[in-house]
Amino acid sequence: MSQSFVRGALIITAASLVSKLLGSLFRIPLQNIAGDEVFGIFSIVYPVYMAVLILSVAGIPLAVSKLISEARTRGSEDDVRSIYVTGSILAFTFGTAMFLLIALLYQPISHLLGGTFTAPALIAVSATLLIAPYMAVYRGYFQGFQDMTPTAVSQVIEQFVRVFFILLFAWILVVQGYSAPVVAGGVMIGSIIGAAASLFYLRWTFVRRGMRPAAQSNYTWQTYRRWTKTILVMALPICVGALAMALVNFIDSVTVPGQLRAAGAEELDIASQFGYYGRGIALVQIAVVFAQALILPLIPVITSSLAAGDHARTTRVTEQAMKFMHVTAWPAAVGLTVLTVPLNLALFGDTMAGSVLAVVHVGAAATSFAVLTTGILQGLNKQVLSAGIVLVVSLFKILLNIVLIRYFGLIGVAWSTLAAYILLSGWNLYMMKRTVRFRMTGNREGRILLAALLMGAAVGGPLLVLDPADWTRTAALLYSLGAIGVGGVLYSGMLLFFRALSADELRRIPVIGARLARTVGHQDEQK
Repeated sequence: MSQSFVRGALIITAASLVSKLLGSLFRIPLQNIAGDEVFGIFSIVYPVYMAVLILSVAGIPLAVSKLISEARTRGSEDDVRSIYVTGSILAFTFGTAMFLLIALLYQPISHLLGGTFTAPALIAVSATLLIAPYMAVYRGYFQGFQDMTPTAVSQVIEQFVRVFFILLFAWILVVQGYSAPVVAGGVMIGSIIGAAASLFYLRWTFVRRGMRPAAQSNYTWQTYRRWTKTILVMALPICVGALAMALVNFIDSVTVPGQLRAAGAEELDIASQFGYYGRGIALVQIAVVFAQALILPLIPVITSSLAAGDHARTTRVTEQAMKFMHVTAWPAAVGLTVLTVPLNLALFGDTMAGSVLAVVHVGAAATSFAVLTTGILQGLNKQVLSAGIVLVVSLFKILLNIVLIRYFGLIGVAWSTLAAYILLSGWNLYMMKRTVRFRMTGNREGRILLAALLMGAAVGGPLLVLDPADWTRTAALLYSLGAIGVGGVLYSGMLLFFRALSADELRRIPVIGARLARTVGHQDEQK
């Protein structure tokens, strides 16, 4: 593996981690500034936009990057130009078609999403589809030259600009006294500006470096047809795999508002209730960021190992990824669950829908494992199978949403999400086991779970005596921060005490790993 490849993987992984953290954390100040109604509208509309965006563009950048890399290996400048032009045409065509679809059908779509209160946000965010697909082609072009830096920088620029303008417009429109639907529509403009800023940077870098491909032959209709078929054949399975996880959130957007309305909720009450549910999702997404960042470099490693017939390496990488997820997912789920009330008060200003948030927080572990195992299946070249599993699970979730919301209200959404992610994780693991020989248990997972539960008992125990609902917001914040700090120390100490990590795993920890392995007296029990 070349040093440039490793460096590129590290750059793109770090940028993805920063971008996803920003994309999760900004939801907290958005709710604080604009309230639960606006936050609820945002939480309803944005998954719909993401699903449509994936249909518009997912797969094309990766297909373009792979095909350009192969063309450069052949020394064919004509093919590089043809791939770039064809990819740009396809991206622009799909993006424009999806924008027009939403623009023309926004009324029935907004009714499906709960009512006319979603229409301004839906129309505003759909305009991003005119920019984002074309931007993605530039990213694929640079990656075809094995240059990951422009993609990484553009991701961070897009997210910083997007978040800045989302919060700025939210504050301005709230101060001006506009209604929740108008504020939500204005907030979505931040996504347009973020995508435009990213595209501007990519185009500027493209021109500054003189990377426009030269060619000896003319670009013809036959050229377009040839490369369109090649790109789509490669892109469609990737698109199906990418759509998988977005589909679960999309299901909630199109089913929950309707069920709440059927239960008698008014339009803006629907938005508020979805906003309460969105509070839990926002915190869970922060925990899941590590799973999402892990699968980015993991997929090509598993794919290349499998292609080379190195089954031992495939097994080792899979087991290491699963172990890492056990170490990070269980404490996140336990910690979020026991700190539900003080976190809700500290971050969102009240203790509304605490039971709903608690169930959502319990599901943080299942969500993390679902994201990871879906990524591993894609790395095992099971993209279509992975998408089929998610499709069946999504149908199952639709039925659960209908039944549970009707009988139990908003908490029914949380229970259906938890059940769906448990089913998805279990099914993925079963199919992984049929493809790769790896240990699902017996890698000290029980010790990790025990450490997480004891940590949760320690930081959550005082809340059985105290009543955080009566605290000030500052007191809740101080307790939450203190509990997170103490919990982190306790959890780390118990991992060492229970020897939940092997000597080899401890030694991989930067700076202090070797010392930790010596201190606890570990032997090289696992290779």
